Amino acid sequence: MGYDARFRVWRGDIDGGGLHDFTVLVNEGEVVLDIIHRLQATQAPDLAVRWNCKAGKCGSCSAEVNGRPRLLCMTRMSTFTPEEVITVTPMRTFPIIKDLVTDVSFNYEKAREIPSFTPPKDLAPGDYRMRQVDVERSQEFRKCIECFLCQNTCHVVRDHDENKQGFAGPRYLMRITELEMHPLDVADRRELAQDDAGLGYCNITKCCTEVCPEHIKITDNALIPLKERVADRKYDPIVWLGNKLFRR
Repeated sequence: MGYDARFRVWRGDIDGGGLHDFTVLVNEGEVVLDIIHRLQATQAPDLAVRWNCKAGKCGSCSAEVNGRPRLLCMTRMSTFTPEEVITVTPMRTFPIIKDLVTDVSFNYEKAREIPSFTPPKDLAPGDYRMRQVDVERSQEFRKCIECFLCQNTCHVVRDHDENKQGFAGPRYLMRITELEMHPLDVADRRELAQDDAGLGYCNITKCCTEVCPEHIKITDNALIPLKERVADRKYDPIVWLGNKLFRR
């Protein structure tokens, strides 16, 4: 059975905007993205929203629903009561382009700063071998759909825009971890992680893990292990002495 739901949707652009009230039909089994599409079709044809697959795999339809970063296509209307007012706003951490669409180019800039996979120079393509345990270790990180919800919810840049220059965010610290854990990668990215990617800013609140639609344990399996690797290199007195003696 359908019902009329009350929605508050942010409308505007970089120069400003505000919340607009709508009453829109909701049918059984629908998700928030369905309702946004119905608004476009019936009441707000110029409403801007980014989406692609509607299957929770492209990461395009990231926004905030009742203040929580979510994928619109994976947020079922059945999780709300018919009496509830549902507020849909753009991701807060990134500049607004129009309505629910934000400029996420910050993330691609950070991605370009990370050195790519670097195998040994004498390793031929046919000689690539990995143990299954090493494959499984990094496979979790490759589930990332780059929805940037973890980037959006991280308070280091969400509440402090000035940190963006020196902080890569959880998604790209996770990428550094993935490469660091790869047994065939010979590059050392620990200094990059600490000095350029801002690993020290992260205080492991796990907010990034909580909003990940792929349920990647970003904090426990990526950020904390990376912190341990960096600490071993920079602060372990035995490692420090060895580096001094052998000029490593």
